[in-house]
Amino acid sequence: MRRQALLLNAAEVARLLDTEQLLDVLAKGFETITDETAISPPRGEMAIGDAGHLLTMPAAVPGLPFGTKLVTLFPGNAAAGIPTHLGLIILMDSVTGEVLALMDGAHITAMRTAGAATLAAKLLARPDSRAMTILGAGVQGQAHLDLMSRHFDIETIYVGSHGAESAQRLAARDPRAIAIEDHEAAVRASDIVCLCSHAEHPLIHMDWLCPGQHISSVGYAPPCGELDPAIAARHRLVVEARIAFAPAPAGCAELAGIDPAWGTELGEILLGRKPGRESIDEVTVYKAMGHAVEDLVVADMVYRRAIALSAGQSITL
Repeated sequence: MRRQALLLNAAEVARLLDTEQLLDVLAKGFETITDETAISPPRGEMAIGDAGHLLTMPAAVPGLPFGTKLVTLFPGNAAAGIPTHLGLIILMDSVTGEVLALMDGAHITAMRTAGAATLAAKLLARPDSRAMTILGAGVQGQAHLDLMSRHFDIETIYVGSHGAESAQRLAARDPRAIAIEDHEAAVRASDIVCLCSHAEHPLIHMDWLCPGQHISSVGYAPPCGELDPAIAARHRLVVEARIAFAPAPAGCAELAGIDPAWGTELGEILLGRKPGRESIDEVTVYKAMGHAVEDLVVADMVYRRAIALSAGQSITL
């Protein structure tokens, strides 16, 4: 008899994803990446004409189901009010290979990305950070606004975007937030700078930076991207995994040509093998490329809560 699988829609995933546990779950995942106990082949990519891309992201971690995420990146969706990132996550039994669950991946992608950036900021940003700039007012901008402000005593949040209206909409969600047009002035006034866009060219420049800042970049737009490569090459650089230095789509376009030895994995800091921030004036940089282990550990958390709460719909495939 075939085992039934659990189907979880977007609303159920959002309800079941525990933001209080999110950073701890992600931290354990990053430790398995550094310890090389996780299995995760390089991310695959297929172009769908000129409209967008399909990415495939499989992973396995000891003690958890294994699985894969299918994620689409269609930048043109924004104009139609459709998320630019859409995804499906499939969890499978690590003994039999049977499908355990199929769940919407958009919310998990958004929250694990912002969660990992927040975890990196906790390790790298100054604890007394009070001002933050968010450039990019889409899904990631919203997720960063929520998660970063939970873990720092942020007093002022500058929000900038390619479109003034989208920046104003995001800023309206938080009384501390201000929609801005002068990105340079906002960056210079901030302790934490979050790049959350689909920009194909750098959003900030080296001469905008000030001592002690933390720069976070989660955008993915090869062959270039939102982060100035000179910033990554000059300042303390932290990544999710060493594969970030591989060519896109497995790695980050902005890190092309940088010696992988220059970077530090998040797991190395979490395991005490490398330090976090080393001085008050140090400029730190976190560059995310997205890692399948992040999706897997968060999807497993959602799946376990669904089982415990009898949530979702059982289906026979």
